[in-house]
Amino acid sequence: MIDIRSDTVTKPTEAMRKAMASAEVGDDVYGDDPTINELEALGAEMLGKEGAVFVPSGTFGNQLALFTWCKRGTEVILGEECHIIQHEAGAASVIAGVQIRPVAAPDGTIPAEAVRQRLRKAELHTPATSLICLENAHSLGRVVSLEAMDEVRKLADKWGLPVHLDGARIFNAAAALGVKAGDIAARADSVMFCLSKGLCAPVGSLLAGPKDFTEEARMKRKIMGGAMRQAGILAAAGIIALKEHTRRLGEDHERAKRLARSLADIPGIAVNPQETDINMVFFSFPPAQNAQTAARIMEVFAQKQILINAPEMGLFRFVTHYWIGEAELEAILAASREAFRK
Repeated sequence: MIDIRSDTVTKPTEAMRKAMASAEVGDDVYGDDPTINELEALGAEMLGKEGAVFVPSGTFGNQLALFTWCKRGTEVILGEECHIIQHEAGAASVIAGVQIRPVAAPDGTIPAEAVRQRLRKAELHTPATSLICLENAHSLGRVVSLEAMDEVRKLADKWGLPVHLDGARIFNAAAALGVKAGDIAARADSVMFCLSKGLCAPVGSLLAGPKDFTEEARMKRKIMGGAMRQAGILAAAGIIALKEHTRRLGEDHERAKRLARSLADIPGIAVNPQETDINMVFFSFPPAQNAQTAARIMEVFAQKQILINAPEMGLFRFVTHYWIGEAELEAILAASREAFRK
């Protein structure tokens, strides 16, 4: 089965499975799981942060950051299209007890001036801004320039505000920008990044930041139910993900760009290959606005043993990853030429 619904579908490699089976473990709640400790130290070092905390998921890591940085009743500014707003089930209001104030960012980049217009101090009728959140790479498949991040960083510094980066795919962003992940992370105070998005680790993310922040986050992780015991079994795969799989993400990007160019040649498909920054190809096929047509398209792919998502807001998304090689790419294109017909 070829699965291009997301890069979260990547399964652990044989090397990861062997490492997990033989991982040295302890009780992480006591802080004595050596494999967890190694993973956290490695993640912090790669991002240039003082510490890191292992968490079950990206959503958990983002919400833990908000819970740690923000006082209840304060306000967080972020892009309207970001993952925290669109795909985290309204958790910010439940866990951190904060108000979300969005900024339109259709290409993933938050304009610093729009942020400035929304910054507030606590008054009788208004909550105080307590945090600014960025996302890079963006879940829309775009990469945000370091210059754009710098503009928001300068504004945050002027106001004395922390910046949190949803860096679920920060290593994709680094590969696309031709920089180190630490160069991106330097623009934020805290960073969450995923080990299970395109890196083949089965479970887990890391939340990195200053030592005092990560120490408090570890306490808040306990409150959220994320303190685990012999989690080194999971961390063993994460170590391989960081050491090896982060270095090959450019291959996924190149296949995504080739896929986008080939899809653009199919009559009726609207896709801009220049907007394929990482491993995600977004495109529209207007006839699929009809539910029956969309179902037919998905059935064609299913018959070819290819899993795709239904269009969302009129857009299809194909995602390349570790398990999509040359043969799989050709199969996807062949199915596309058959499925996307007017």
